[in-house]
Amino acid sequence: MQEGADIVTLQDIDLQVVRRGSGPPLLLLHGGGGPQHHLPFFQQLTAHFDVIAPIHPGFAGSAIPEHFDGMDDLIYLHLDLMDALDLHDVIVVGMSMGGWAAAEIAVRNTSRMAKLILVDAVGVKTGGRDSREIADVFGLPQDEVTRLLFHDPANAPDPATLTDEQMVEIAANRIALAMYTWEPYMHNPKLRYRLHRIQVPTLLIWGESDGLVPVAYAEAYRDLIPGAELVVIPNAGHAPQAEQPDLFCHHVYQFAAK
Repeated sequence: MQEGADIVTLQDIDLQVVRRGSGPPLLLLHGGGGPQHHLPFFQQLTAHFDVIAPIHPGFAGSAIPEHFDGMDDLIYLHLDLMDALDLHDVIVVGMSMGGWAAAEIAVRNTSRMAKLILVDAVGVKTGGRDSREIADVFGLPQDEVTRLLFHDPANAPDPATLTDEQMVEIAANRIALAMYTWEPYMHNPKLRYRLHRIQVPTLLIWGESDGLVPVAYAEAYRDLIPGAELVVIPNAGHAPQAEQPDLFCHHVYQFAAK
């Protein structure tokens, strides 16, 4: 169990939830790299928000529930979490795979949401059937994946410095990521036709150097959501919250204050 996490039992699942800070509620859905409550941007957010950060089942050493087999299971789990915590006027922030989950939540029910922020989100297919908008992180060599994900590859974790336990956790995270995103790869073919249902102000935050889902993908994503805005952060890849935390948080604060 992650240090500082509480347990919320839903669907017979002991969901780990890290909750810190005070202020308006902010539901933070992490991406395929796992929870990020150890990073500086998270601490900055807790100075302004009541940050609620669930750990998706299968990540950070948690078990994948037997009845889970895809993204839909995660979506309804987090809808249940918002009900269980009785959240109101929550800002939902989703990163990468978590951004996909956040968008899927928003097309189903925005009654508990105030605003939506998608950070280098996957989840839609913006081109034709045979186009490849999202790079294959499972099929490419790891050094190439690192170049796609980071503006500066030196910001990536160095495997030589990781413990055996950390390496095992990374491998388990990768298995969970594949379970949620593999078939079809990193998207729901129907989502693009449902994004018009999002009824809350929406901001897309994107790293200018993202090679997994480039800025052109972000622009197409934005155009599918009524009234959505897009800000692009320079000198950042797929995780601008990690590579440019101050600028990332600035945009979150600015959007939340509108």
